[in-house]
Amino acid sequence: MPSLTPAAHSPREAVDGALRRLAETEPDIRAWVLVDGEGAREAAGRVTGGPLRGVPVGVKDIIDVAGLPTECGSPLRQGRVATSDAWLVDRLRRAGAVPLGKTVTTEFAYFQPGPTRNPHNLAHTPGGSSSGSAAAVAAGVVPLALGSQTAGSLTRPASFCGVAGYVAPVGAWSTRGFTGLSPSLDAPGLLTAGVADLAAAVEAVDGTSTEVPDGIRALIWPGTELADIDPAMLDALDRTARALTAAGARTNDLAGQVRTPELAETHATVMAYEAARSLAAEAEHPESLSTPLRELLERGRRTPEGEYGAAQDTARTARARVLDLLTGVDVILAPAAPGPAPLGLEATGTPVLSRPWQLLGLPVVTVPGHRDPHGMPLGLQLIGHPDRVARLLGIAQLTEALIHEAAGGTR
Repeated sequence: MPSLTPAAHSPREAVDGALRRLAETEPDIRAWVLVDGEGAREAAGRVTGGPLRGVPVGVKDIIDVAGLPTECGSPLRQGRVATSDAWLVDRLRRAGAVPLGKTVTTEFAYFQPGPTRNPHNLAHTPGGSSSGSAAAVAAGVVPLALGSQTAGSLTRPASFCGVAGYVAPVGAWSTRGFTGLSPSLDAPGLLTAGVADLAAAVEAVDGTSTEVPDGIRALIWPGTELADIDPAMLDALDRTARALTAAGARTNDLAGQVRTPELAETHATVMAYEAARSLAAEAEHPESLSTPLRELLERGRRTPEGEYGAAQDTARTARARVLDLLTGVDVILAPAAPGPAPLGLEATGTPVLSRPWQLLGLPVVTVPGHRDPHGMPLGLQLIGHPDRVARLLGIAQLTEALIHEAAGGTR
């Protein structure tokens, strides 16, 4: 895969290389909605420096890039051209990165799939809703792509496509220029081939320097109370936990300390209520919406304000409790998805293992490296404290290194 810091190449050469790789892979992968080759070449010619000098970037098509359409995977937004860059796009441009174009998203970042296929097996879903961004990185087209998460919209495709993912703490990064679904749950994020590149991109955005971890304390959460977890995923979790312990970490079981089923259902209530208001104008055109999105908006419309308020109270109480828990430990280690990417392109898999943590607004890193017996990627997620992102990234880098070491240094 291409490096996040192509120091040996000029920005124009980096962009041209990405465009060549895109031309090779796109007929099969179908990760891109729009490719702005000429605009990217012109932008590359203006780059003079920065930590991401000349790095080509894919931008999920709910995120504005000045002069390009933001169509959100819906006919209701076709032809709507952004007049300015989203906050995150602007930050990356300032760091020297070059947007290459817009990547496929599910409809309004919910469940209805786009055409994207998983680069590891074209018959399998890449996940959603950041499907195009994850697939574009996994296919080696771009070293960095932008995504977002409201439920499991970044963590899941990162796991399915075998790449690293970062979900910022809710509210830490601006969502200006994003078409959101649920304001109290939406968070921007990044996808790269590995965690070291992810850490470099986070530092370029907000200045966070990765902390070298020592004395790691981790809680292990298999997620079995929320989903049937594939045996290969449980094995990957167990082997990683043992590797961390062998490296000096202290690990314990999360069991019973967080009521994750209640939090997953609370998340669903909050998301439906807020989505019904965020997409109220679109709901007036039900014939142009998919069945899953119509059902979400109808559920939200029918949710009483009192029920929504109670859900927010539940979230606040649980957040305080979990933040207190995360002062005594560093991370929660868990499956990023119940298993490998499911067969078929008609659905994107379940986000249930991300719902509790997204409700609480916590930062998450998806760590790649494991495979199932058929060679499909299996990602693990590390959930951390929003005030300790530097440490979270450092632990994620160590975890990835331990996974690769156990696999004989192969990905």
